[in-house]
Amino acid sequence: MARGDTRRRMLGTAIELIHEGGAGGVTVDAVLSRSHAPRGSVYHHFPGGRDQIVREAAEMAAEAMTSVVAGLSELPPTQGLRAFIGVWKEMLSGSVFHAGCPVAAVTVSGTTADPELLELVAATFGEWKSLCAAALRRSGVPDAEADRVATLAVASIEGAIIMCRAARSLEPLEVVGVELEDRLTAALAAARRG
Repeated sequence: MARGDTRRRMLGTAIELIHEGGAGGVTVDAVLSRSHAPRGSVYHHFPGGRDQIVREAAEMAAEAMTSVVAGLSELPPTQGLRAFIGVWKEMLSGSVFHAGCPVAAVTVSGTTADPELLELVAATFGEWKSLCAAALRRSGVPDAEADRVATLAVASIEGAIIMCRAARSLEPLEVVGVELEDRLTAALAAARRG
């Protein structure tokens, strides 16, 4: 197996572990066991050990999720919202509610000792908010309202994902989707009248 394949497999495994249990769930043993990588590959590919694995996996997960948000933000706002809710419904049900948002999981798993990870999460959520707000602005929603609705969307969906995992049900996400769609529809209608 090529060197890059082992490294990618280990990072993919670390992302899965973050999805499931946050950064605290990423241990060298868990990464090695699940990725079937030899023990020596940790310090060969990640001389910084567990901290480097967690940081790089969090960066990779944040980039992947931001790519999804960026793609969906090109759609009309209501359509993009429905598609994003659909992505999460599929991810949650497909993992039997074991996988949550890897970006949020980094924050809620006790990683305050690593300010770089918290900065990454803050920047990622900020980027998602900016992408959502830009989509609303393109539809005519004024700046301040676009920012408020975008913040509400990111915060509500992230909270709903956590509630879905706890309840083992898609209902919180479905409720949030309906409420956010109503809020988006009202903001877009006000912009058209405006």
